[in-house]
Amino acid sequence: MIEVKGLEKSFKTKPVLKGLSFTVNDHESVALLGANGAGKTTALRVICGLLNANGGSVSIAGEDSLNHPERAQAKFGAMGDREGLYERLSVREYLTYFGAMHGLFGKQCGEAIDSVVEQLGLQSLLNRRAAGFSQGERMKVSLARALLHKPKLLILDEPTRGLDVPSVRVLRRVLSDYRQQGGSILFSSHVMQEVENLADRILIMADGKIVAEGTSEELQRLAKVDHLEDAFVTLAGMEVVL
Repeated sequence: MIEVKGLEKSFKTKPVLKGLSFTVNDHESVALLGANGAGKTTALRVICGLLNANGGSVSIAGEDSLNHPERAQAKFGAMGDREGLYERLSVREYLTYFGAMHGLFGKQCGEAIDSVVEQLGLQSLLNRRAAGFSQGERMKVSLARALLHKPKLLILDEPTRGLDVPSVRVLRRVLSDYRQQGGSILFSSHVMQEVENLADRILIMADGKIVAEGTSEELQRLAKVDHLEDAFVTLAGMEVVL
């Protein structure tokens, strides 16, 4: 589904991604686990075609995301910055706009909107503008946009950041249903519980590259510890100051 090879990205003279390489298989949920500043968000933005890379390659469902991002973007749904909602549009107008960007018009678009609205419980928000929405409401609208065109892949940047417990539960339920229907997920996080709940495989990222990968149990065995958090600290080379 996703194949990343030797991905490099620098901002001015500062390298952020340093030969990043990994894969996400069909029907798999993969977590990109790293501390703040590890390069997770930059990696996802490059993979989604929102930032240019300085080197390497990204293939999404056979499409070259770096050279033909518009083709690759048809293959996935992305949920990133929830502040990016168009606050002057109602939720219905917002989803209609993004539906058109994915070739959904008229009855087809209306049916797609009805489907995600029911899935995420957005009925009460549908005709409201996004201005003043809570973080949980913004998450639901952003996820509805990502799911609208029924992609086989979701790419999510820190999906539970800033959410209360009920909103996290909604997100987990929707992503669990999506996985059961055969979808693939790539998401970034630094929250251990979130990673253990959602990921089949974990990629530990430090200093712009993958330093270890495996299931939670495999990473704990590799680090010779009993908890994922301890494995992460050990394998990412982080020093703990007491």
